[in-house]
Amino acid sequence: MRTRPEFLENSVIIGAHPDDELLWFNSILRDADEVIIVYREFWAQPRIGAARSAAIAEYPRDNVTCLDIDESGAYGCANWAEPVLTDYGIGFSIEANRRAMTRLARISIAALPTVKLQRIAAASVANAYEANFQILCDRLEPRLRPDMNVFTHNPWGEYGHEEHIQVFRALNLLRDKIGFKLWMSNYCTERALPLAMRHFSAAPGAYIRLPTDKAFANEVADVYRKHDCWTWADDWAWFNEECFMEAPREAAEPAAHSHLFPLNFFTIDASRSKNWLPIALTMSAASAALAVTLADAI
Repeated sequence: MRTRPEFLENSVIIGAHPDDELLWFNSILRDADEVIIVYREFWAQPRIGAARSAAIAEYPRDNVTCLDIDESGAYGCANWAEPVLTDYGIGFSIEANRRAMTRLARISIAALPTVKLQRIAAASVANAYEANFQILCDRLEPRLRPDMNVFTHNPWGEYGHEEHIQVFRALNLLRDKIGFKLWMSNYCTERALPLAMRHFSAAPGAYIRLPTDKAFANEVADVYRKHDCWTWADDWAWFNEECFMEAPREAAEPAAHSHLFPLNFFTIDASRSKNWLPIALTMSAASAALAVTLADAI
């Protein structure tokens, strides 16, 4: 007989993308009171929103909802060698500028009468990412109460996902405003470790260790696969345990003898990068498009 942990009283899991709630919280996914998924649509994958809706409708547990926020497409934009946090997430590298140039080029080419480009972002990735922070806060705040236990991404975004970090930072802000307890997961990769190291002090915080629920995890994963919106590796092996601790409030520069709590440390294939902006245009074309856009603005 399953015993429900006390720290799951008035609990909610808040995951950025459909299947994040499964990948990073499967030990509590069956027993949490509520699951909230943030993003549904993504302009670069026009069919993904409907597929995700179908998967959520068939979810093998009740009380799973989606905030229906559009993804910004920010994955891969940060400088993970020297990460810089911002009020609304994490700062971007030159990659964000490259994507902005590509977007301008696509807009200019789409204006040609013989060209039809349907997949163009409504805003630059930087603008969409910043705007999403306030949308997140506005949609989450009415659903949260002081007596809740809120489980979400860790402040380094597990494997270094910019939108995971943004969800955490929005909830961290709301924690100060509302007063709920904010818990984080213990997954990490080498890419995200420099940022993870900033979130621990000389004395490790208390944490809770739970066995993963592999049978239920596979059941949920099969629903995502059925609807063709499973984003992770098909040969992913679930860890035997997960750890949760109350999320630290501020990042700091790494200090000597810092302690981490137990990490589920893993690697991902670099080729798996979610770069939804294929470069079908040369940089000269992008530069020309930018020049046209600037000329129109003068």
